[in-house]
Amino acid sequence: VIGRAGVGLDNVDLEAATNKGIIVMNTPAGNTISTAEHTMSMLLALSRNIPLADLSLKSGEWKRSKFMGVELYGKTMGILGLGRIGTEVSKRAISFGMRIIAYDPFLSREIAEALGIELVELKELFKRSDYISVHAPLTDETRHIISDKELALMKNGVRLINCARGGIIDEEALLRALDAGKVAGAALDVFEKEPPDFSSPLLKHKNVVVTPHLGASTKEAQVNVAIEICESVRDALLNQGIRNAANFPCLAAEVCALLQPYINLGEKLGMLASQLFEGRIRELKINYTGEIIKYDLSPLTMAIVKGLFTPILQETVNYINARSLARERGINILESKSEREEDFTNLVSLEVDVEGKLRKVAGTLFTNNEPRIVNVDGLYVETIPKGHMLFLENWDKPGVIGNLGTLMGKNKINIAGMTFGRDKPGGKAVSALNIDGPVSARILGEIKKLDNILSVKLVKL
Repeated sequence: VIGRAGVGLDNVDLEAATNKGIIVMNTPAGNTISTAEHTMSMLLALSRNIPLADLSLKSGEWKRSKFMGVELYGKTMGILGLGRIGTEVSKRAISFGMRIIAYDPFLSREIAEALGIELVELKELFKRSDYISVHAPLTDETRHIISDKELALMKNGVRLINCARGGIIDEEALLRALDAGKVAGAALDVFEKEPPDFSSPLLKHKNVVVTPHLGASTKEAQVNVAIEICESVRDALLNQGIRNAANFPCLAAEVCALLQPYINLGEKLGMLASQLFEGRIRELKINYTGEIIKYDLSPLTMAIVKGLFTPILQETVNYINARSLARERGINILESKSEREEDFTNLVSLEVDVEGKLRKVAGTLFTNNEPRIVNVDGLYVETIPKGHMLFLENWDKPGVIGNLGTLMGKNKINIAGMTFGRDKPGGKAVSALNIDGPVSARILGEIKKLDNILSVKLVKL
């Protein structure tokens, strides 16, 4: 586990950590209040010319008319990104009598309205706002999301605040807009390069307020993030839930407890599929059916893919790097969910494309969360996925079971459990055997030679 006591993960190679199977966690809530308060501080400092007025007075001047400010009351504030910090900023801005509009493609209109916020499209936010405050992560999509074209859409005299991430605002474009008078002022706590070039005209601009990335720099925030990351790492290592992970689904402890038996089942299904079905796997389709579909099942998918690779790869495979290994090997992973299946409360089904041939296994949980394999290639079986197992494809003919039992007894191999499934009398059948130990290649060869045996596979789960 890698723990980051803060929000940004710019200094962590997330892809490398994922490939190595390392969970990367941060603390998005610990500095929320500090950053929101700093945003409001920058907003007020920018509106009332506080830094310049302070510098002027300390240099022996008393020029009140030189520092005429503007009120926040009645102004429209556009918030780009309505996450934790953006929401806290909006609450404080509303208390100043500001109208709040926001752009956030991942927030429902109902939630925004409950907060007293109007959700708008990005262009409309640029056109209507007197102030624009940025509270979005830096991604390929948000890099320079405010540049020359966007600045041209804004009101004359707009003011910009960025206490999120440098690079969201194009600094060169911002400088041009400031020099042209299009932008009345900007307050920046973050920069494209940190520390920035101290000779930069943007830093020295009279209408720009700057601070050296102080959003989370309060005593309270530092204590909060330290405690939060320690608790998150502890919980992850003790299997008590995963919170705020950048490369793994975040689950509460009670959800983890509920899904854990299914995660165990999923891993067994994946292991069975890769050992049972010979050939290059092109695609894996996973279908979840029943009551479990109301939960985030991505950990279960990770477990299935992990199980698929564990028996066949020499490199370390775990829940974190399993999907990236699938991508590297060109294996497409698809997921779907459907309502309750007739025969089972919940069912996990795998359909594997092996060199163009579709193969299938499915499983569920019985009483006391005991896992069961219940379907192999469309035939109903009911077997416990545990230890060494033999899976046979055979014709449903008299004497098959007797011959198999005799051969196993002759070689002193104990059968712990045995189940059968067939499509029709005399048709193809599947036999699944739990055995007390491995079977040699010689014995497997003898089984294959028995009458009506089509194939035999030894698997270890």
